Amino acid sequence: MFSWPPNYDSCYTLSGVITKEGVGLHSGEKTRVKISPFEKEGYYVSFSDKPDEIFKLNQDLIGSTMLCTAVKLAGRNLYTIEHLLASLAGCGLSYIHIEVDGKEIPLLDGSAIQWVRAFEEVGIKRVPKPKNFIKEINKSMIFNKDSSVIALTPSNKITIISTINFSYKAIGNQTYVIDLNPKSFVENIAPARTFGFKDQFQELSELGLIKGGSLENALVCDGDKWVNPPLRFSNEPIRHKILDLIGDLALVGLPKAQILVYKGSHSLNALLASSLKN
Repeated sequence: MFSWPPNYDSCYTLSGVITKEGVGLHSGEKTRVKISPFEKEGYYVSFSDKPDEIFKLNQDLIGSTMLCTAVKLAGRNLYTIEHLLASLAGCGLSYIHIEVDGKEIPLLDGSAIQWVRAFEEVGIKRVPKPKNFIKEINKSMIFNKDSSVIALTPSNKITIISTINFSYKAIGNQTYVIDLNPKSFVENIAPARTFGFKDQFQELSELGLIKGGSLENALVCDGDKWVNPPLRFSNEPIRHKILDLIGDLALVGLPKAQILVYKGSHSLNALLASSLKN
């Protein structure tokens, strides 16, 4: 039986190649991704129509953070990268090459668990630890956007304390605390799916977003109830917010710190990530 490491003391890559295809959340188009071990540290991306043009992902490439995280690569955008990056970083994987046929990473079931299960199928192998995979922190930081706040303080481990507060009764106030490591990520965060709101569907559709959203790849909240229960966890929304945070920090390294987040978002996460990139 496969067992994930209990900490990030070592770094790993995949022992084989995996391929996944599915629909992109915002484009609604079918997209295909091949993930392979790579000889250099970090996360590298190429497109199937230009396989020899390979980009190393870094925080400076982050473009849009509206309802997803996108990177700009030589004149084209790659959207919704955060769930895949969260699955890689959360599992302690680096030295990775991602080849994309399309313009968006497939949403799959809206969580990271299908990526994780694919990793388990091919196995992992130890590699030299990247310099920026786990980032040592020597000072406290705090950022805010309107009523949303994210703060970071040095620690000897990675602890995330996240809170959300929605007027929708089905969600309400939720707080979740996790000491992050590959094992706890896989068990407690990876299965948590993205979520949206029935009353916002029309507005987002008119903006050209969520064309690929469905009841199979996202939880949909309708005020005091869920349109498509059951939930995988009673507090699945807050766990997914942590999943997004991990994905948004993956390109700068998971900070060895206590991270407190109130009403987190991709744009707020990006403020913290940008401050950690050097």
